[in-house]
Amino acid sequence: MRHGASAQVIDYEQRFSSLTNLYDDLLSTLIRTDFVSSRPYETAKEFFGSQTVRFAGVDGTLYSRPLFDLVIFFGGAYASTGQVTFREKDKPRVQYDERLLQQAAGISSVVPIYINEIPDVDPSLQEDGQPLTEESIINNASIANWIMTFAEHYLTYRLASDTKKDIRIILMDRSLSIERASLLYDTAKRELWAKTCNLVGYEVDDQPIDENDLTIARQCVCNPLLGLPPARSNYFLYAIVETVRSKSVLSEDEIRKELEIVDEKRGKRLRRSLQRCVDLGILNEKQAAYTLNPKYESTSDRIKKLTTMIGERFFSANTKDADTATVMKIVKQGKEHWLTTIDIAFLSLFTLHMLMEECWKNRKLLVGITKDTAARDFKSQLIPIMCNEGLLKARISHAEMEKLPNTDRMILQSASIFNSRKLSPPWSLIEYDSVFRTMVPDAKGRKGHVSGAIRNRMSLERVFLKTYVQLSQAKTDPMLRSNVLLIDRLVYPEFDYKPENTAAFMNEFGGAVEPVETILFRDKTVPNRLQDLTMNILLAMAPQSIPEAFGHNKPLFIADKVAKWNYSQFKSVVDTTASWILNNHKLRKFIFYMSTFRERRASIEAARREQP
Repeated sequence: MRHGASAQVIDYEQRFSSLTNLYDDLLSTLIRTDFVSSRPYETAKEFFGSQTVRFAGVDGTLYSRPLFDLVIFFGGAYASTGQVTFREKDKPRVQYDERLLQQAAGISSVVPIYINEIPDVDPSLQEDGQPLTEESIINNASIANWIMTFAEHYLTYRLASDTKKDIRIILMDRSLSIERASLLYDTAKRELWAKTCNLVGYEVDDQPIDENDLTIARQCVCNPLLGLPPARSNYFLYAIVETVRSKSVLSEDEIRKELEIVDEKRGKRLRRSLQRCVDLGILNEKQAAYTLNPKYESTSDRIKKLTTMIGERFFSANTKDADTATVMKIVKQGKEHWLTTIDIAFLSLFTLHMLMEECWKNRKLLVGITKDTAARDFKSQLIPIMCNEGLLKARISHAEMEKLPNTDRMILQSASIFNSRKLSPPWSLIEYDSVFRTMVPDAKGRKGHVSGAIRNRMSLERVFLKTYVQLSQAKTDPMLRSNVLLIDRLVYPEFDYKPENTAAFMNEFGGAVEPVETILFRDKTVPNRLQDLTMNILLAMAPQSIPEAFGHNKPLFIADKVAKWNYSQFKSVVDTTASWILNNHKLRKFIFYMSTFRERRASIEAARREQP
């Protein structure tokens, strides 16, 4: 072990030595430090329509414990709230709401499930086809994590959509772009939906949700001002559906014109996608004209109603009128069915889309903050692509990049320390489109071309912008600096989608060459008003007097404390219930026969240890 650890230390020393000139050669043009307070004041008044706005930070917690033949799963989300006042010649003033434990918004749910039923709820346990033991089921079940995930997204949406609370700044303890990508991955296998997704067939407004409803709602992020969804790659189908929906009746030529398709190879892809939509029953074709199947005109409304209905029931304190024994079951065709983890992944994804739509519609600033990250797209994707396009003043070779530390956070954090006299917090990297995380330089080395990182596929562009920030340093020791944080936020077309902020590429996909237009603030000289606003908010919320939250975000720190308090309270309830059952003489025979061998052995060994 010592030999292996020493080898790793030597490797990191060599990697750190390659950082000596990185700041002067590269980072000095990509790191911003000029966050002037007057500009964010004007931006805040324009963006929010007010200089004083409410904020909320949301974090979650989870717990699970075996209890005889059951496993108790608990998940919840909690928010800290307050208000921010933007000032013209000073940093924003942040006021936090008092009595958070009594007044703070929070939702949670607890679901007891028999051990033998857990594989029915969590299909991932059966993916490899291996026989399941009781221990493997208990150790690998992800149900509590999915309840927490849904709780965080649903609470955030409920806060954003509540007109009385009027929350305008929303902070989540998650990377928004990675979260959406993860949820898309978890819901990707359409061929398994009929078996693993019990939302299929569930009736909303007397219409059963079918696989086409899920297909449309899963990917169709629509914002005409951002050109979403784009007519390219695996988003072609969604662009067609949204175009036909908005225009009612269109011929193939009219669809081509709406989607700005001129190239004949892309035209062939359009015809194939149109035929697939007809085969799936999403579109109707009559006399060379296409219309949307009337059922799917209401898909968006029914999916929103489904998500809200299940969310309220899942996390509502009043379950007396529930039509099932547990909140994690639904009634479909007169029978009870478990909501599976795939169902909850769908519901979490739909809630995220509803949150994004609400923030676009009513100008709410949505920001994700990640403390610890292993992301490396800045090193492995963004810089090589910018080098290939000639967008960097410095020329960094692939060999030089490979010598750097493995993760973006370590590269930037180390560069900050090694160049402490030249670079002082607060600072932020330029903002760049999250689609760069799934892009790589063109395999043929062609300028202006890119490829998808996995099977030539890329995530959705012009949705999230990401960056890295370092907010604080100690007054007594400038070398003592806070950790670098990953920040991503929602794109707002009026502020972010401008010609000077875009970078266009071409991608050869399926025999056709398609345009990919991304948002990229190419260097620190390009004005970025929303980044200035976001940085001033983060700086005002970065506590200096709390050691464990040094350089982090106080609203999320408070939300985490509230979540941990609720976790401890629920754990005490479960543990106390278990102790009461174990010590109830009326249940002695039941306990002997129903408890597992490990539980009996543990209780006997604990009693033996307590003896003098």
